[in-house]
Amino acid sequence: MEQPILQKAIIVGVNLNDRPDFDYAMEELRNLAEACNMEVVGELTQKAVKINGSHYLGTGKVNELSALAEGLEASTIIFNDELSPSQLRNLEGELQRRVIDRTILILDIFGERAQTREAQLQVEVAQLQYMLPRLVGLRESLGRQGGGSGLKNRGAGETKLELDRRRIEERISALQDDLEKLVARRQVQRKQRRKTGVPVVCLVGYTNAGKSSLMNALLARYMPDSAKQVLAKDMLFATLETSVRSIDLPDNKSFLLTDTVGFVSQLPHHLVKAFRSTLEEVAEADLLIQVVDYANPEYERLIEVTNETLKALGADHIPMAYAYNKTDLTGEAYPRAEGDAVYLSVKEEAGLEELIAVVKKRIFQDYVRCDVVIPFTEGRLVSYFNANGNVLATSYEPNGTRLTMECRQADYEKYRHLFVEPAAVE
Repeated sequence: MEQPILQKAIIVGVNLNDRPDFDYAMEELRNLAEACNMEVVGELTQKAVKINGSHYLGTGKVNELSALAEGLEASTIIFNDELSPSQLRNLEGELQRRVIDRTILILDIFGERAQTREAQLQVEVAQLQYMLPRLVGLRESLGRQGGGSGLKNRGAGETKLELDRRRIEERISALQDDLEKLVARRQVQRKQRRKTGVPVVCLVGYTNAGKSSLMNALLARYMPDSAKQVLAKDMLFATLETSVRSIDLPDNKSFLLTDTVGFVSQLPHHLVKAFRSTLEEVAEADLLIQVVDYANPEYERLIEVTNETLKALGADHIPMAYAYNKTDLTGEAYPRAEGDAVYLSVKEEAGLEELIAVVKKRIFQDYVRCDVVIPFTEGRLVSYFNANGNVLATSYEPNGTRLTMECRQADYEKYRHLFVEPAAVE
């Protein structure tokens, strides 16, 4: 099969006041471009104390960029920050090439990866919201095109702009109505899940850290008969849909595990807004597991970005455990747990038990260990605790069945009046 011809692109960034994460942001921009099937053939950077309002770059740098694009035959120029409508217009005029920014690049990747109806709607809303002010930015050039023969004596170009603008606003409104229905359905599902009292554990972290692979490994280990694996690929933003799976542990404890869209630095606010309904899953979890690509030399910065995004979503108050994935590539000892941090390798399936032990300690705090005698007339309770508790020992006495077990505090309180003798509770 013939390989598609890749567009040649140059990446451009302004390093404002020596940003400590600038080099990594540029490296990430290169990865984002490659995820969009572009070949990055050059890079241009400038140190500055503030962004140039009209062209983002200084005049000299724009000329340098023009010569570089000519020499490298690059058809696309990608800027590391979101460009204003006028910057976009001025740069395209000067460079005579397609100019895009980090935001539209991420929106394009999301557009390509979106599989479900909800993700597709969310991406389209974000893309249209990004386009709208940039369409308005063209008002002057369009307004000069026609004479006074347009609607109500306005230039035909301006009239067309108004129509386009209205069309986009109507489309956004229609999409948001459709999304509202899907969001309402998701809220009903969440409410039903909360009623069952089953704890919710949510996987969060940087894109491509291994969240979906971890979910699949846990499903394979604890739910081997489940056919509910999720898509896991070694690429940016493989997961845009929130997947929820039930994990049933051998001791009859269970929890819901949620996989979420990965984060990235400077995640466009249009996207955070559009994906808010999907990301609400995160804000309502009982425990977050932050999956970290421990083999990435910049892993601490990626943790910072994830924490900032969680704060923006109002989820920074939720207890968190850390799964340091890909430890097998670092030369460090694994699997091992240190407090709420587990060093593991999903690929080697090493460290899953250690992670589950940390999860159990955090989310099953409402369990009590008890020794109870259940009268023979209440045999249904023996069945109930065998199904919903962790029965450690069973023996039969003249006045009933003795169970030594772990069960939910709420279940113990609910049925204690039926027990033959007061139970020993730990």
